[in-house]
Amino acid sequence: MSATNNDTLELLKLAMRQFAQEREWEQFHSPKNLSMALAGETAELLDCFRWLTEEQSYQLDNKQMFAVKDELADVLLFTVRLADKLNVDLLSAAQQKIAKNAERYPVEKVKGNAKKYNQY
Repeated sequence: MSATNNDTLELLKLAMRQFAQEREWEQFHSPKNLSMALAGETAELLDCFRWLTEEQSYQLDNKQMFAVKDELADVLLFTVRLADKLNVDLLSAAQQKIAKNAERYPVEKVKGNAKKYNQY
């Protein structure tokens, strides 16, 4: 029997919690500090694409792809850790956000258009 996405996310959350506890890092993992760390990791992900053209961003070499995967993992891990500290159910929050975006961006008004919901 395979794990559901929710089970997998729960296991990841518990692994991150244990990782921090074993290192006595709980004291540093406030929502403020975790959100700042998340911003830093997001900036490192952005740096992987700095100066690339649109086309080049789809054609990463092995070294570039490894760096992107590493930074994506860091972003995910800090997101999961922050959600854990704030008791946020990430899957539920994501599903709610998708529904909210569907209301904000109705297909018939935004199809093929990149404008923000308050600009169309």
